[in-house]
Amino acid sequence: LAEARGAVLSLKLDKMSDSISGQTVVDPKGYMTELNSLKITSDAEVGDIKKARLLLRSVTMTNPKHAPGWIAAARLEEVAGKVVQARKVIAEGCESCPTNEDVWLEAARLQTPENARTILATAVRHVPTSVKVWLQAAKLEPTDEATKLVLRRALEFIPNAVAIWKAVIELEDVDGARLMLGRAVECVPQSVDMWLALARLETYERAKQTLNKAGATIPTDHTIWIAAAKLEEANGKDAMVDKIIVHAMKRLRKYDVRIDRDTWLKEAEACEMADAPLTCAALVKHSLALGVDPEDQKRTWMDDADTSASRGAIVTAKAIYHHALQVFPTKKSIWLRAVALEKTQNGPRVMELLENAVQNCPQAEILWLMAAKEAWVGGSVEQARSILRQAFNANPNSEEIWLAAVKLEWENDEMERARALLAKARSQAPTARVWMKSVLLEREARTHGDGDAKAREEALLTEGRTRYPTFEKLHMMAGQFYEDLGDLDGARKHLRDGLASCPKSIALWKQLTRLEEKTKGEMKARSVLESGRLKNPKNPELWLEAIRLEARHHNDKGQENLMAKALQECPDAGILLAESIDIAPRTQQRRVSLTALKKKDNDPAVCLSVSKLFWNERKYSKARKWLERTVQLNPDFGDGWAYYYAFELKHGNELQREDILNRCIKAEPRHGDLWCSISKQTLNRKKKVGDVLKLVVASLPVINIPQVVAT
Repeated sequence: LAEARGAVLSLKLDKMSDSISGQTVVDPKGYMTELNSLKITSDAEVGDIKKARLLLRSVTMTNPKHAPGWIAAARLEEVAGKVVQARKVIAEGCESCPTNEDVWLEAARLQTPENARTILATAVRHVPTSVKVWLQAAKLEPTDEATKLVLRRALEFIPNAVAIWKAVIELEDVDGARLMLGRAVECVPQSVDMWLALARLETYERAKQTLNKAGATIPTDHTIWIAAAKLEEANGKDAMVDKIIVHAMKRLRKYDVRIDRDTWLKEAEACEMADAPLTCAALVKHSLALGVDPEDQKRTWMDDADTSASRGAIVTAKAIYHHALQVFPTKKSIWLRAVALEKTQNGPRVMELLENAVQNCPQAEILWLMAAKEAWVGGSVEQARSILRQAFNANPNSEEIWLAAVKLEWENDEMERARALLAKARSQAPTARVWMKSVLLEREARTHGDGDAKAREEALLTEGRTRYPTFEKLHMMAGQFYEDLGDLDGARKHLRDGLASCPKSIALWKQLTRLEEKTKGEMKARSVLESGRLKNPKNPELWLEAIRLEARHHNDKGQENLMAKALQECPDAGILLAESIDIAPRTQQRRVSLTALKKKDNDPAVCLSVSKLFWNERKYSKARKWLERTVQLNPDFGDGWAYYYAFELKHGNELQREDILNRCIKAEPRHGDLWCSISKQTLNRKKKVGDVLKLVVASLPVINIPQVVAT
């Protein structure tokens, strides 16, 4: 029995003691936690307690100087509900291990507050340098004054205890804290926190002196230099900020202190949060290139800016872009990123950035166009004209700049100016798009009653189609022109001529289908679509048009057959999968939607159809979730925004409606069958995105038109 007990004890003690010094490596709190988890609910567990008591008794008798054994024995009695016995055991422990702070702390824990104070008063005589014991003794004092007395007494024994200095300083008023901190930095000169706390409580001049002393005492700590820079910035000494950071970098290098760039950038973000943007920018400027090869700088810095922006550190991200542009002033992509970030914050420097951008990247058309648009949106048409004139000088034959100049005049109802610019563009920089815009201008003029516009439009269409026979849009516009005039045979002829030149143009096939359906009925339209599918196999748009043709004429069987064939030929086409959900019988829609999602769960059209399914089933939270997914997947999909806004009109509140409207305006969608059918009407050309959204919503079958118009 003795040998068995010895073996068990050996195992326990091996875990509890160090093999060389014999000192404890056991966390007493671990013992406590383990014992706390015991619940005595059966005779077996009572037996376990007895065994544990015998074992721990053996431990304390064998090695009475082993403090964790006493702590565990006391905790065992406490768990067993014998608090008095626990106090007796730990009292023995205090006698056996008078220099162990954990035993005294455990003894105090097991007592009432009054008795605990007495025990800790005894403890500090045995372990006068124990920070834990002094802090616990102070904590038990009933008043702040008594607590301060205990802590000050502690400092007489351990004047270098930072934790005690912090505890006593927290109890002081501002003047008292200043005095205590002055003494603290003498006693613990290596404590950066003490120096910084003292500097924060001092006047500007005295704070400078304090930080200078701190820097001299602890020359290897960068936070002191950052605090000095922030101090200068807070007191309007902006020019000093950069000098201090430069000096800091030199001093740290002198003492061979190596701080990686990630740490510096995190410090920069912390300065931003502390409302010290100049210090933030200086840190970025002087640390960004650390450890980065020149060929990797641009990519690395862009990643840094993205990371900072994602954490909400916008000033840091702007500082990164600013420094990157100092190094790479001719990189268009960096200018675009910097401008985009400024715009997301509605920053005042957008125009300034764009002006600098076009000076450094004069051949970057997009920067000129953005600058002109910014001026125009800001209400300065003349400034926009001036920018575009400069853009012409830098890019004399740019189609984009010609068309931007035309749009500026057109949007401001300067039709003659726009017409003159287009005429000049057709002679100096002729392109198919220039011709198309010329036709659109005359179409609008014709719509508004200009009697001469019809002849000009027809002449432009004739010449444009001759010059650019493979540009489908001119053929489509010719068909629309003659259809508007009531010359359906002429429209048909021009569309067929267009298809002869552009047999792959799906839009032309669809337009001819609609014309034939209107004039000669569904049989002829069906024939056109079959021809189109022969020349353009596996095209989901033509299949969709054929399916919808049958739906318009209530041919359910034909619609079903065509859908089956379409999905065989184009099994992963999102628009077909979405339509299959919409037209499925109500009892089968759930199954069809699951099939569609398995094939194409990231297609906005499919997600929109799923949201409509949940809407019809009155599962509004799920419908909202799928509508949100739709617009997240493709913010350019106008139909998704229209249904989302319609949904909130029916089932949302004013805040939700306003949010969707504003997000749609910001996204500026341009695609979607329903969206384009409204936005591309001549009468709606100048309407703002929000107005177009409401018109599209008003055309939906799920909404009450007067309600939308009123909204």
